[in-house]
Amino acid sequence: MADKDLPSFLMDLAQTDPTLGVLRHAGLLAEAEGAPEDEELDLLYGQIDAGLLLDAAPSDLWPELARGLMGPAPAKMLRILRDCGGLEQILPEIAALFGQPLLSDQPAEVDLGEHVLASLDEAAFCGAPLSVRFALLAMHVGKADSPREHLPVHYRHAERGRPRIEAMAARFGAPLDCRDLALVALSDGERVHRVSKMRAGPVALMLVRLGAFDAPEDFARLLTVCACDFRAFPGRSRQPYPKAALLEAARAACAEIAGEEGEALQQARALAIARAFQSQRWDSEA
Repeated sequence: MADKDLPSFLMDLAQTDPTLGVLRHAGLLAEAEGAPEDEELDLLYGQIDAGLLLDAAPSDLWPELARGLMGPAPAKMLRILRDCGGLEQILPEIAALFGQPLLSDQPAEVDLGEHVLASLDEAAFCGAPLSVRFALLAMHVGKADSPREHLPVHYRHAERGRPRIEAMAARFGAPLDCRDLALVALSDGERVHRVSKMRAGPVALMLVRLGAFDAPEDFARLLTVCACDFRAFPGRSRQPYPKAALLEAARAACAEIAGEEGEALQQARALAIARAFQSQRWDSEA
């Protein structure tokens, strides 16, 4: 596709701001049905190879990046950028995830970069907000350089991931709710995946820590992140997320508790959750 074949509004954008035109072009290719034609990819590759993405401040790129993330095919947009060399230029933390192994319940390990793209597809399918999509994009960045001797386990990845997520959000000037949800997903996403109905006390403490009672909208967004991450594994696409149902049942079990404070309130919640889980095995450990 030659420049003259581009939509007029894209030509105008490319002329007024060539860098934003590159990202808009990638986003439009992602939204189109089918695979992009070779001529279109060649044009995009030429623009990226010319360094157009390197000419702008990342904060200027954010509106177009956010637009692509909120589009119907965010994974396809990122894959197109990767194929044309653009992902490494604007999101090196994400580009570095490709080729890294991730444990799965399937016999074969999962490619971490592909897992992130699959989770974004799930987010698009359920109409998730931008903060959820940014969290899914960023929550695994600490796994890019996990010690090889521990792979496919990503030992202490949260310690590496936190400064990288903060740096990504600051670089693009992403909204605070995007950064904050990504950090919560980093610190607590795996705990949500491991939650068990046999431990009502820790579940009660988790609900408090994650704002299930005081910030239910934030809690719901975290569960959406975890659900999309769960569904990104092979064979799970569009499936119900059991841990979300478990935590929602626990939260509902605490809804009628009144007149308690402090430790008494926490114990009452743990007992209510234990009854809801039909289990008397609980303790107060985090």
